[in-house]
Parts: sequence; C-alpha cells; structure tokens
Amino acid sequence: MSSYSPQPGPQQSSGMAELRLVLLGRAESGKSAAGNAVLGREEFQTEGDNTDTVTQECEKRRATVAGRQVAVVDTPDWFSSQRPPEEVAHQLSTCAALAAPGPHAFLLCVAVDQPAELELRALGPLEEVFGRGAVRSRTLVLFTHSERLAQSGEGADGLENYIVTRRADLLQLVEKCGDRFHGGAEGEEGEEGEERSIRELLEKVEQMVEEAGSGHYTSSLFQQAEARVRQRQEEILQERRGGEEEEHWEEEEWDRTREEAERRAGDLQLDTVPSFWLSPSTAPPSFLRSVWETLAAWLRSVVKFVRGGALLGGVVRVLVGGPVGGIVGATVGSVVTEVGKRKHVKKQ
Repeated sequence: MSSYSPQPGPQQSSGMAELRLVLLGRAESGKSAAGNAVLGREEFQTEGDNTDTVTQECEKRRATVAGRQVAVVDTPDWFSSQRPPEEVAHQLSTCAALAAPGPHAFLLCVAVDQPAELELRALGPLEEVFGRGAVRSRTLVLFTHSERLAQSGEGADGLENYIVTRRADLLQLVEKCGDRFHGGAEGEEGEEGEERSIRELLEKVEQMVEEAGSGHYTSSLFQQAEARVRQRQEEILQERRGGEEEEHWEEEEWDRTREEAERRAGDLQLDTVPSFWLSPSTAPPSFLRSVWETLAAWLRSVVKFVRGGALLGGVVRVLVGGPVGGIVGATVGSVVTEVGKRKHVKKQ
C-alpha cells in the first residue's frame, strides 16, 4: 500500500468555491460523527445521542472549515439494510440532488475494528449508481473508531502498519479506492488533534481532486440531478414572483432558492437500484423477501416475458449463489415466464 501524502496548500490552486463531500457507510460506522468533525460542530445526530438516531434520510450541512466553504452530505445505511428498493432509489436520488452538480469526493466510512466484507461488496454497486470512476478516482476510505485500536493495543505501530500486516480486507479496500485513506477524523485526542486531522483530510481530498483534473465529479446521475435542481429553482421563483420570466430574477434570489430546490429535486427515476441490502448474514426469510421485492420492481420494466423470465432467473442465481441460487433462480424464471404467457393469452 503506497503512502498518500498531501502536498502543501492545494486549496490555492484548486479554484473550488465549495468542497462537496458525500459520506457513505453502514450503520454505526461513524458517518455522522465524522461529518460533525469535518464541519467543526454538531450538525448531524449520532448513535451516541440516543438509540433512535441512526441516519434515516439524506441530510446536507455547510460550514467554513480551514478558510474554505465545505458542504457535507450524510446518507443512510445502504449497505446492509432491509429497505425496500423504492426507498433506496428515493434516497439515492435525494443524495444526488443534494450533491449536485457533483461531489468532489466520496468518503467511505469504515470502522477500523470491523470486517470490511460489506464495504468490498458495495464498491461495484456504488459505481453502478454513481458512475464509472466514482470509486477508483473519487473515493477516500475514512477509517473511524481508531481509538479502539489504541485501547486494544493493536494499533501501537500505527494505522498503516496495522492495515498492511493484519488486515488484508482493509488493505484490499484501500487499494480499490486508489490507495487513499485517512484515520482519526473523529477520535483524535484534544481539539488541536482533531483540527489537525481534519485539515489533513481536506488536503488529501483536494489533492485527489487535483490529480483527477476535472473539478467536481460528475456522471449521468449527477447531470440529471443538476438539471432537476435548476428546474425546481425556476418553479420556486415563478411561484414567488407570480409567473415572472427568468430574465427579471435577481442573482441573489436564484442563489437563495438553491437549497430549497435541492430538497425538492430528489425524485429522479433511477434505471437500476443496487442490492446493497443483500447481505450474506441476513436471515433466509428476509433475504428471500428482499430478493423478491427487488425482482418485483424489475418486473415492471420487462417487455418480453420469456426472455425476461430467463434473465431474471439468471440474476437470482448470481445473487443468491450455490445450490439454493440455482433452485430459486429456476423457480423465479419459470414463474415469470408462466405469468407472461397468461397475460399474453388474456390479451388475445
């Protein structure tokens, strides 16, 4: 694993008016606490506040950090939850709208003392939704709960040495994210330690942006989101100005409606919803139910029933795997084909 050392003063050359960060990770990975650490104040509720504060909706907060404007988007757990596909799609759409026209970085929050199997499995779906290059060129692994290593004595030789010598899963995760990682965004001892850690994190993010050479990250999803946000801005201003045309709007009015438009624009129609919720540790009934819910959503877009039945059966076999996957896949394929035939007969 190569060392990723920030160069001094990248903010002077990046020319970014606002640094947009999207926090990703499973529940209790420390996403919200990391977001609070970046912003320098308690903006997001954390699991330490009470037992009902696990993030349920995407939220965006802004602050001036180390002399620059930073926006942080906190997200729910898409990795191992049992959320219905429609809800996951809504949350992904909301995230895209809040981060439009595109984030400068995705911060993948990973508890350093936990297995990273789910995170490794999620990298493919992340690029499926956010676009090719989202992981390799724009994701930084943010290791959280690093204080637990100090308490156990396992991190005595430093975080990087711990990852290289003891945690092949974390090493693989970092390598897939372009060898970018940071530890201690929430957990540094003392206020000065935490501030120093945040400065280093932002420097690493800005260096990543410099190396990408394209300002903020973008893809078809974020382009759609930005178009929808602008459409919502126009609608809001027309409502407030009695249908007045755009040429009469003041720039300040346009800027003031941006946040409201972002909140209203989370209704994009996603082509695919990745199966973050399909976890190997999920109990069989919940697992099969979530598979069926996913397939039911896809069925609405199937046009040719025979071909669709075979396709869906194959998808199930891949998702479930093993002998069970073969049985379930064959069953689903047969059912879909038979249903399609009956519908076809009725239409005749």
